[in-house]
Amino acid sequence: MIKRGKVYIIGAGPGDPGLITLRGAACIREADVIIYDHLVSPEILRHAGEKVCRIYAGKQGGDHTLSQGEINRRLVEEAGKGAVVARIKGGDPFIFGRGGEEAEALREAGIPFEVVPGISSAVAVPAYAGIPLTHRNHTSTVAFVTGHEDPTKEKSDIDWEAMAGIGTLVFLMGVKNLPAIAENLIRCGKPAETPAALIRRGTTPEQETLTGTLADIAGMAAERGFAPPAILVVGGVVGLRETMNWFETKPLFGRGIVITRPEAQSEGLAELLRDQGARVVPFPVIRIAPPESWDPLDRLLGRLETYHWIVFTSANGVSFFFRRLRERGRDIRDLKGIRIATIGPATAAAVGALGIRVDLVPDEFISEGIVRALAGENLRGCRVLLPRAEEARNIIPEGLAGMGATVDVVTAYRTVRSDRDAAEILPLLDGGKVDVITFTSPSTVAHFLGIMGSGFRFPSRVRVACIGPVTAAAARKAGLTVDILQERYTIPELVEAIAAYFGRQAAKGKP
Repeated sequence: MIKRGKVYIIGAGPGDPGLITLRGAACIREADVIIYDHLVSPEILRHAGEKVCRIYAGKQGGDHTLSQGEINRRLVEEAGKGAVVARIKGGDPFIFGRGGEEAEALREAGIPFEVVPGISSAVAVPAYAGIPLTHRNHTSTVAFVTGHEDPTKEKSDIDWEAMAGIGTLVFLMGVKNLPAIAENLIRCGKPAETPAALIRRGTTPEQETLTGTLADIAGMAAERGFAPPAILVVGGVVGLRETMNWFETKPLFGRGIVITRPEAQSEGLAELLRDQGARVVPFPVIRIAPPESWDPLDRLLGRLETYHWIVFTSANGVSFFFRRLRERGRDIRDLKGIRIATIGPATAAAVGALGIRVDLVPDEFISEGIVRALAGENLRGCRVLLPRAEEARNIIPEGLAGMGATVDVVTAYRTVRSDRDAAEILPLLDGGKVDVITFTSPSTVAHFLGIMGSGFRFPSRVRVACIGPVTAAAARKAGLTVDILQERYTIPELVEAIAAYFGRQAAKGKP
């Protein structure tokens, strides 16, 4: 059977990766080929499969990677081979997005297509700036206009007199023609004192809003060096921003925060940071690998029934332990009668997700906390299994052995350096785009500094945030100043501590 190709013309939304529709994400997952524009967030591309073919077709500042004709040709060509093609466009494909031209080309070639609407920047960006486009006390009319019109044309295609009578005007791609836009509106009767706002990189942590009046907004933009991509909003509703500005007032708005933990485990932290308005910079310096040999763990699994306790000190230990248990043809039934202790709630959640009840979680989520918590148990004569990372402190085995337990320590996984390069993050550090680097384990500290090299000097303006005293001690030993350290050693608490730190800085009038 010959596979028949198809094209999905997908609106990716205005920039915030969370604003893509469920249908859009599903179509991207289905695609064999992706053709995407400049303003499509890299986070959206993560919905795609690992083997998808990616074709960049963006344009920036008039510089086209592929012309519209070439894009149309590639859509027809790829789908004609039987591929499912996701054509991903910023905003909505049919609002100043030339999606209509692409649909026409596909129909002419006999290629099936589906249009997946997206949230237009014309609507979303003002909302993220705290500007409602309509309001019963201000206006019930709104118009969307392209600002990308050649000012040298003898006659404008825009009916400026009609535009001047509309309550709210939203101009897309209008930064370069801003003086002409303002001049035409005022000439046709729009009051010069009408509030106006320019919103740059809307719905992202880099969002920047400039407010003024129709008479002075062009001069203010020139003075500020306000560059595209930006949207112009004209109308009385702009004044409501003073009370409705919700996005730019988030605790970590615009703060660049580096995540050094493994990519597969970073999404929870990244999502919490984004919720606070941060600009997340993934820079995983470690990856989690199996042990060099499974033999030591296999031997202990072979006498699993002899253990009274299993102590897990990380979610990674849980994952690799039970992975190997399954690979050996066994399952959770083999843990009957064995009690489980975990170092903290995240590790306990990993165990609980397997349908296994955790018997002990200490109040203090460090190795010393495990030892103190188990001190209340009678461990004399007990056998304890401790599957953990290849390199770890010996606080737990030594502490439990001192209580009379026999402790078998075994490597369940290894932490190794990732293949990331210092060149990826140095421009951000040198350009002042990083405010915080987070470390979630001593290994992230060691491998970050190893990747950066011996000549690296930690920028004085960049803050160090650590999860727990053990990680903080490793950072200090490496010569770093720890600025942010939370009381409870969990990811949510780390985010709260970072937000609280910058809240205190703001209260002191410091950047």
